[in-house]
Amino acid sequence: MIKNIKVFGIVQGVGFRPFISRLADEFFILGSVANKGSYVEIFASGAAENLEKFVTAITEKAPPRSAILKIDVTEISAEKNFTSFEIIESEHEAGDIFVSPDIAICENCARELFNPADKRYLHPFINCTACGPRLTILENMPYDRERTSMKNFPMCESCKAEYFKPNSRRFDAQPICCNDCGPKVYILNSQEKNHDAIKKVRKILASGGIAAIKGIGGFHLACDAKNFDAVQKLRESKFRPSKPFAIMFKDIDAAQAECILTDNQKIFLDSPQKPIILLQKNNSTIAENVAPNINKIGAMLPYTPLHLLIFNFPDEIKNFPAALVMTSGNPSGVPITIDDEDALKNLECDAILSNNRKILMRADDSVMDFIDNEPSMIRRSRGYAPLPIFFDGAGNNSVLAIGGELKNTFCLAKNNLLYPSPYIGDVEDLRTVEILKNSIRRMMDLLEIRPEIVACDLHPRYQTSKVAAEISQEMQIPLVKIPHHYAHILSCLAENNFGGEVIGVAFDGTGYGDDGTIWGGEIFICDTKSYRRVSHIAKFKQAGGDKSPKESWRSAVSMLKDFSVAKNLNLTDEKNISAQILMLEKNLNCVESTSCGRLFDAVSAILGICKISSYEGEAAMKLQSAAETSKKNFDCDFEVENLILPTDKLFTEILSRRLNGENVADLAKYFHVQLAEIIAQACEIISFQTKIKTVALSGGCFQNSLLTSLTIEKLKLRGLKVLRHRLIPPNDGGICLGQALAAILGARN
Repeated sequence: MIKNIKVFGIVQGVGFRPFISRLADEFFILGSVANKGSYVEIFASGAAENLEKFVTAITEKAPPRSAILKIDVTEISAEKNFTSFEIIESEHEAGDIFVSPDIAICENCARELFNPADKRYLHPFINCTACGPRLTILENMPYDRERTSMKNFPMCESCKAEYFKPNSRRFDAQPICCNDCGPKVYILNSQEKNHDAIKKVRKILASGGIAAIKGIGGFHLACDAKNFDAVQKLRESKFRPSKPFAIMFKDIDAAQAECILTDNQKIFLDSPQKPIILLQKNNSTIAENVAPNINKIGAMLPYTPLHLLIFNFPDEIKNFPAALVMTSGNPSGVPITIDDEDALKNLECDAILSNNRKILMRADDSVMDFIDNEPSMIRRSRGYAPLPIFFDGAGNNSVLAIGGELKNTFCLAKNNLLYPSPYIGDVEDLRTVEILKNSIRRMMDLLEIRPEIVACDLHPRYQTSKVAAEISQEMQIPLVKIPHHYAHILSCLAENNFGGEVIGVAFDGTGYGDDGTIWGGEIFICDTKSYRRVSHIAKFKQAGGDKSPKESWRSAVSMLKDFSVAKNLNLTDEKNISAQILMLEKNLNCVESTSCGRLFDAVSAILGICKISSYEGEAAMKLQSAAETSKKNFDCDFEVENLILPTDKLFTEILSRRLNGENVADLAKYFHVQLAEIIAQACEIISFQTKIKTVALSGGCFQNSLLTSLTIEKLKLRGLKVLRHRLIPPNDGGICLGQALAAILGARN
């Protein structure tokens, strides 16, 4: 009896073919296994009972880094008599493609890395079938060495023997290499190479210097996270006055010494994806200027062998830092640097530790928060992209969705599968525009998707809208424009594979509204085909244009409209206050707005928490941090009337209490509690009117874990089911998913 078995999912680059070969030996199966690009195909011959056990074991014993989505098994009649079980050369066939993300170093390789008896002792590129780079070194599918940037490093005889040995951990491991045949590390513009280069960087970091280090998906800038002066020097070199830096801890114990970690957070922190996780500080000795006025630390663990060597190399340094700032190596507003030329041009530091393995696809670190002890993605990239989202009924149309202007990711979709890209960044700089275009071309080739439709945001002045128009014209395909906040809600529906009608709550900073005003505090009745705006926060006049998100005092003055109060609160100097009020009175450079993001800014400003932001979202982040220090409880003080959320009354009440000298942290919490309550009230009213029982939360305001947790609690108390984001960001980094779904299904308003 011969069975033809096709396995679909993440089965490329995770040791799947060697696993199948070993399984075949276990169950006395003859035949073959091959990558087909979009799936793994197995021909299996043997006794009926053994074949049944073999097929069952494929799912039950699959490699830990694999993800099987579907197995098709058919019995065939064939004259061929198999005499063994072979891994045969890969063949390419069209179909759905699943590319493995990059995988952190596994425990076995980490042990070998520091074993003096092992041939890969202190080898910065040690890997096996269970770990190592994937997406970032891949040219196209199927995943074989000759289609990766490892093709430039021919295997030595010893590695080649392991590669072809069925019972080896490196059997068919495409990036296999050792100290003799693998890539090399070196200091740019210096003589140090290999281990000498690593030792030099360790000396620099231990003595308070700054080093750039090339990782899997790009360069990081690193310094001692407990050295205030080193951190300040890094801030000055990056022109980044206060935005929090991520920290790489030596190990889980070092992270626990500085942060509060739940069991679930430990699992994700030390998972094969190794994301950055936002953790509560715990009597931390980390330098205050790493995350000033923020009560969380962005923590991650070493995920490459080189990172482990930086922390643990056996040299004369005895007190190497257990925590390093590890922030993206890039100029402000430009994606992470990936090659030597740009590193020399863009990165200001004491040494640049690079290597000669080419990065083919950028992949910044993924960032994750936790809400009610469950993940909430802030930035989805290394370790997660380009894993697809499956949506029932998406159909066969192929789509390219360009995404948003800020926190950009794009999405390619086909056959019920939607593939969000790794993180690109803010598409305001022309260099980022070119990187976006190049990344789109590479992903189209990699996933073999030729879009029939291109989708973008409704805003006419976004760079992403221009890119979409160019692609539409170049490829001669239709261009569809998807309303910003509807795309947010659809991204939540797509992630949750939910096709029914929902009450969609989309709260963020800025989005182009259907009526030409600035939206950002909207509630819809919608499904995957259409939407209708039924509620929003109280409208206000927003003056100052593009300066408003950066200068929180402008939003505060716009809502106050009172010179003397603004002066008493010391929001800014008298000249600025007068100019802002004049613009409001004369309606100069003003727009009507329902932006919840600007409401957060205004409250943060009148409470004296943040009046000017040096990075996007700073005022809201600091407002949340202040609120989380309050232990006070509050009852509901407001009622929703005519489905307008009374945020104007809420602002006025907070102002009154502030002028009466109430505690700032308590007022920050009061704002979050009351906002969550009126959101829940509005949803309850809409649910009563429409009988819809499901609420979807999306938009950048819902990356605020306090607001989201409070809102979910209050919605559930009203008997409503809540959909929220977990592994797709609620911010603009996720709207490409919603754009893609809207374009596929022909959504309209």
